[in-house]
Amino acid sequence: MESRSESTKSDQSQYKKNNNNNNNNNKNKNKKKKKKKKNKKKKKNKKNEKKKKKKKKKNKKKKKKKKKKKKNKNNNNKNKKKKNKQKKKKKKKKNNYKKNKN
Repeated sequence: MESRSESTKSDQSQYKKNNNNNNNNNKNKNKKKKKKKKNKKKKKNKKNEKKKKKKKKKNKKKKKKKKKKKKNKNNNNKNKKKKNKQKKKKKKKKNNYKKNKN
């Protein structure tokens, strides 16, 4: 029969071994968790970056369109004014011609 002290020694060593194993397992688990979290964050950042880029592109397009519209509007207004001026001139000429005829 084993003496009491010997039995406790082996129990202790077994306990230590188990404890070490558990600690190592936990460490590994935590490492994996951290890695997963990091990767998730990276993915999210990438996605957000993509979104931002897309938005920027869209806004640039919008701005360009707006500018073009404004330019066209201004040109149209200029052209309208020009036409009206010409019409007035023509009318004036016609009226003068009529006056002179009489």
